[in-house]
Amino acid sequence: MCHQSVGLIQSMIEKAGIPTVSVTLLREVTERVNPPRALFVDFPLGYPLGAAKDAALQTRILRSALDLLREDVPPAVLRDFVAAT
Repeated sequence: MCHQSVGLIQSMIEKAGIPTVSVTLLREVTERVNPPRALFVDFPLGYPLGAAKDAALQTRILRSALDLLREDVPPAVLRDFVAAT
């Protein structure tokens, strides 16, 4: 799905009272759309959870994204995922 569409849909779901979070690969698009909560990962398009078969990294990304659900909005939260441990 398009980053822009997901961010707009995410905002509508939040307005209905349901917390949301997204994982994004295009920081500049996400900054423009300004969804409630997003985790930016610096990976190529098509790899939002990193390399295939890297379960440890994928788990860290998902946990980092889910941790954003603890953040109150507004204001919107856009956090960078740091791959190095």
